[in-house]
Amino acid sequence: MKRETVIKVDNLTKRFGSFTAVDSISFEVGRGEIFGFLGANGAGKTTAMRILCGLSIPTSGNATVAGFDIATQSEQVKRNIGYMSQKFSLYDDLNVWENIRLFAGIYGMEARDIATKTDVLLQKLNFESERNTLIKALPLGWKQKLAFSVAIFHNPKIVFLDEPTGGVDPATRRQFWEMIYEAAESGITIFVTTHYMDEAEYCNRVSIMVDGHIAALDSPNNLKQQFEVDTMNEVFQHLVSNAKRGE
Repeated sequence: MKRETVIKVDNLTKRFGSFTAVDSISFEVGRGEIFGFLGANGAGKTTAMRILCGLSIPTSGNATVAGFDIATQSEQVKRNIGYMSQKFSLYDDLNVWENIRLFAGIYGMEARDIATKTDVLLQKLNFESERNTLIKALPLGWKQKLAFSVAIFHNPKIVFLDEPTGGVDPATRRQFWEMIYEAAESGITIFVTTHYMDEAEYCNRVSIMVDGHIAALDSPNNLKQQFEVDTMNEVFQHLVSNAKRGE
């Protein structure tokens, strides 16, 4: 049974002067899918993600996210997505409860719903005793789990995760991916970039960008069979070995 399409990209292109960062890429992502969006530094994946989040206008081509046009309905796009990055997800000088309330308000939730849902979330994460703890006092793994929970607190159709597990230990990464699977099972689409090729194995499908193009897009198993290798790291290395762009 085919998944409902929640991201549709058609010949999306982004140029900066004479430089083409994203070069006519096309793909679709289904509801509840875990979609890995990979590429070496300079491949264009961050630029493409910014466009899909409604933060940048494409030079040409079309895309819809959660049913909204990214060029003409960017505010509706933003209200129907969640976002989490490794570099910035929570405010260190606010406490746990204040961060939840701030981001839930930004996403348009009502104060009464925020209060009720916060209690449920803190209990689920075993964070009840950390309600008033400053974010900067939490271990990194706790921060990342909270940041993901905040990104999906408003029950978005799609959550964009940009290198979400960078710097955390393997045990915490496994716990984080359990949260991702749970969110996907509830119908939230996961659009994730990662430098960890073992994490690419956890995705339903993986796209690999090279020099602004999508060089490969399929399930991890199919990609490994196609390139006759045993790991996604070998697939990735094969595709980026001749890349012209770098750091």
